[in-house]
Amino acid sequence: MSSANPLVLSYSGCGTCKKALRWFADHGIEVNVRPIVDAPPTAEELSEWIPKSGRPVRKWLNTSGQSYRNIGKQKIDSAKDEEILTWLTQDGKLVKRPVVVTSDRVLVGFDEEAYASVFDIGRTRSETKAGRKAR
Repeated sequence: MSSANPLVLSYSGCGTCKKALRWFADHGIEVNVRPIVDAPPTAEELSEWIPKSGRPVRKWLNTSGQSYRNIGKQKIDSAKDEEILTWLTQDGKLVKRPVVVTSDRVLVGFDEEAYASVFDIGRTRSETKAGRKAR
């Protein structure tokens, strides 16, 4: 996979995923989209991606979703990381979204400043909007 076309694991019903995909479109960055519910990350992918993300496995959990509530906070809190990894491979809705994979970095969730930094974009969309309003 080339860094010019990052892989984006996304869910069509996710507002945050829509924001991220819109950000990529607004900045002319072509992405390869993989539906995270139909094709959640594999154990092999997670073993590579989690270290590249700089986040512990628990920070990969979508704590606001129904899948998280179905398992229950108490069960998740007492689970070992290996068990959480297994759950993440079985249920794409349990994964914090979107997941953006480049050749050397993995971003989890949507953070406009982090995206701008990774993709070397000088100004964020909100700064651009603010600049337009000021004119």
